[in-house]
Amino acid sequence: MPPEPAPSTRRVVSPLDHRLEAATGYDIDTLWAYRDRGVLDEPHAQLVDRHRELANAQISVTFYLRLLSRLSSGEFDVDSALFTRIDRTVDQLQEAAAARDAAAGKVLAALEPIEAAAAASAPDAWQLSPDDQAALLAIAGGAKLYEHLLTGRMSVTAASGTRIPHARLQQLEDAGLVVRDTGHPVHAGQPVALTDAGRAALAAARRSATVQALKVPARPGASPSSPAQRR
Repeated sequence: MPPEPAPSTRRVVSPLDHRLEAATGYDIDTLWAYRDRGVLDEPHAQLVDRHRELANAQISVTFYLRLLSRLSSGEFDVDSALFTRIDRTVDQLQEAAAARDAAAGKVLAALEPIEAAAAASAPDAWQLSPDDQAALLAIAGGAKLYEHLLTGRMSVTAASGTRIPHARLQQLEDAGLVVRDTGHPVHAGQPVALTDAGRAALAAARRSATVQALKVPARPGASPSSPAQRR
């Protein structure tokens, strides 16, 4: 994949977002931007298409949730007409939730092969230190290496504002995880991007952290949550 486009407002669609980002090494907005530019391979393009369907389905769920909240807010007279509207809205919300769940299933079907490929290509990614992971994540959002004109000191500035020491950049370069575009002068800023190995390493490390988080035991005495049933 090419270097990251300029960062934009972070898009949050579903609980699956973190898995897409972990498997690909890109955030959701970057993936959508790549799809619009036609630079994704077929598996990733299909994944983004399914994710957009999930986004649209989630919009419908949110709409009916807000409508139901408004109907029950006390704004309207409590009469048979209100009960009818509430019942109709609940039915529409159930249909929207079913459509969202179906869309989420399609996202998972497209995502799981990509997750498996990422895990196979980076078996030692778990050895990354937390600082390495943070640096790779910052670089994934766009970064440049600058040389200060007066002091001659060099450091990486990420689009997020994060600064990465030059020594750490050299370590990541030596490991084959990042690459600089040396066609640009350092004083003007040399773009720094993740290599395929860097994306795979970051994806595996983030996925491992997610798995560990999911394994955290529930608080003693807490009961598992279950969907509310309509009476």
